[in-house]
Amino acid sequence: MTTETGAALELGDIQAATLMPRPNPYAGAYLALRIDDRHVARELLRRLIPLLEPVSSFDPGRPVSLGVGLSFAGLEAIGVPAESLTTFPSEFQLGMAARAAEIGDVGENAPEHWEAPLGSKDVHLVVAALARDTALMEALVVLAQDAVRDLRGVSPIWQLDVHVPPDGREQFGFKDSISEPTVEGTNILGSNPHEAPLKAGEFVLGYEDENGDLPPMPQPEVLGRNGTYVAFRKLHQRVAAFRRYLRDNAADTEATWLAAKFVGRWPSGAPLALSPDKDNPELGGDPTRNNAFLYGDDPRGLKCPVGAHARRMNARDSVITGQVRLHRMIRRGTNYGPSLPPGVLEDDGAERGLMFAFVGAHLARQFEFVQKQWVHDGKFIGAPAERDPLIGVQDGGEFTIPQRPIRRRLRGLPDFVVNRGGEYCFMPGLRALRWLADLDT
Repeated sequence: MTTETGAALELGDIQAATLMPRPNPYAGAYLALRIDDRHVARELLRRLIPLLEPVSSFDPGRPVSLGVGLSFAGLEAIGVPAESLTTFPSEFQLGMAARAAEIGDVGENAPEHWEAPLGSKDVHLVVAALARDTALMEALVVLAQDAVRDLRGVSPIWQLDVHVPPDGREQFGFKDSISEPTVEGTNILGSNPHEAPLKAGEFVLGYEDENGDLPPMPQPEVLGRNGTYVAFRKLHQRVAAFRRYLRDNAADTEATWLAAKFVGRWPSGAPLALSPDKDNPELGGDPTRNNAFLYGDDPRGLKCPVGAHARRMNARDSVITGQVRLHRMIRRGTNYGPSLPPGVLEDDGAERGLMFAFVGAHLARQFEFVQKQWVHDGKFIGAPAERDPLIGVQDGGEFTIPQRPIRRRLRGLPDFVVNRGGEYCFMPGLRALRWLADLDT
């Protein structure tokens, strides 16, 4: 395939896990490994490469997916020369823990509270294995683990099992992973027919981006081209606290209505922009309609509050400070832990939440910008005191629901989501993985 500018997308070299939609429902696992011997790690890459598929082999019906990424510490550990390491962007070189204050990971979210070994320099290589059902996932994980089993010098140090249920709902009870962009030059269609395809360079290195530029690319070219960056975060969700807050603050409305105002969608996935007054499960379950909308006819947020989570993450055609298309991301969300049974208002002590993954070519102006400016600052929507009501670090924050004749303002919001840790990874193209495997340093 070619982009409009004529630059051919090398779909045969891009890891399929970078761009391809995930099977739904699915089960999966994230595996983190530490490299103690660079030569052994290169042998591990040689074993993993045959298990990886390029985008060109993408099949929506395929039941499995495997992706491989390395942190900056991992690239160091595997022996990438210093002159190449210095060509990676500074935020990637520093890693997520060192960027915590910049992206709002403070208080309970600060790295000193993260789940070990997340945030340490021991997370070197991350493998994401996804499949349509648990049996297939376990078989895929076994393949990945078998690649490591007899290799002394590469140690598995962390694993998180994940899943998406048949109804596609995350732990707060809302259908997730609905809004995805169309990437120019691929056959992978986004979910909003009103959104023009985005330049491939927004998501894959080596191609023109929305500014008409080639994003800075790690060198040599064989290492950087067709790669991308991934930010993964283990986000613990306080489901019982969320339910109690809704109950205590619903006033003369239903708790579900208030929750929808926080999220920007109803539990079924129906957007407030198209169904502002009540849930519409038929609309929510229709992938041809549940993301086919804009916000331009709702500038005050009477249908969907301007500060709602979904509207902050993708403001579409809203009039805001900043250019929405320059901060667009591919976002993946996957449940972990058991669901809290419906109606339960007390925390059962279980670990549950969302394994979040960002995919894009610009860590700073995509992931970090959104975290800093759109999640943790309300200036861009004209509400400086407000943060994302669902995932923001609140510190007793506020949330405004525009209404006629009088708006409603909620105060004293607790933190409903706490970051348990994460890391920045580079997902190389397949040629780059072979180059890494063949290093002789």
